[in-house]
Amino acid sequence: MQKNLAKRMLVVGDVMLDRYWFGEVNRISPEAPVPIVRVERREERLGGAANVARNAVALGVTAGLLGVIGQDEAGNIVENLLQEAGIESYLNRDQAISTIIKLRVIGRQQQLLRIDFEEKPTATVLRDKLSRFNGLIADYDVIVMSDYAKGSLVNVSTMITAARQAGKLILVDPKGSDFSRYAGATMLTPNKSEMRQIIGDWDSEQELTEKAQALRQQLDLQAILLTRSEEGMTLYTATEVINVPAMAREVYDVSGAGDTVIATMAVMLAEGKSMQEAVLIANRAGGIVVGKLGTATVSKGELFPNL
Repeated sequence: MQKNLAKRMLVVGDVMLDRYWFGEVNRISPEAPVPIVRVERREERLGGAANVARNAVALGVTAGLLGVIGQDEAGNIVENLLQEAGIESYLNRDQAISTIIKLRVIGRQQQLLRIDFEEKPTATVLRDKLSRFNGLIADYDVIVMSDYAKGSLVNVSTMITAARQAGKLILVDPKGSDFSRYAGATMLTPNKSEMRQIIGDWDSEQELTEKAQALRQQLDLQAILLTRSEEGMTLYTATEVINVPAMAREVYDVSGAGDTVIATMAVMLAEGKSMQEAVLIANRAGGIVVGKLGTATVSKGELFPNL
């Protein structure tokens, strides 16, 4: 598919390598009550912020990725996968850490175990990354911040301020118990548990709406898109609240679904669609990707089969 060269997305955040070991499970270990997986196939995919960039490219826009990886074999694999996907790489190598890896062991088409390897980037590398960000934002139409709370976005407030002054669309996939650092972004895309951490529980849709709108105003956001798994999504803006039901299809694997949703929202907004139109398309994309195993992408052909 021809790339839309007029629209460019810069993804900033926690870059990971997703490793998958697939195998057969035929017996239980004699050493402990755990299944033995005989690994037959290994696969490596871009994860975290890199998966957001991969989803953007799959939808036909030009994407750049700014983040931190280690000076190691996993970092080399990430760089190679970016090159294969056609993603512009602005990754900083940090010699003091290892590249973040999420290793998933799959048996009988089911995730049996996940092992995470992660260390926070050093302050020096993060300063370099911030300087690089300031030099890059003029070249991009939309900025996506993919925060997995792994340490790459400690300067997120400064980045949002710079991007806003440059007149960019800024979408943030947030994490943690303090959303004030995302103030001034165009849109946040929390899931239910992330939202609950910030606004507390709610007993009704009305209470949720009141709390979500108060948060949106407090953080000076144009919108909050709350992803609600089987309940679909809700978009809160200054003028309306839009509830979009989940697509009725089998949920196979939710890993990476949030990456697909925010990438699709960003692409559609960059292409001039309204938030209302974009959220319907993003919901469709999320419904498609949860039917695939592992971190996956959705193409424009899947989203718009009649085009």
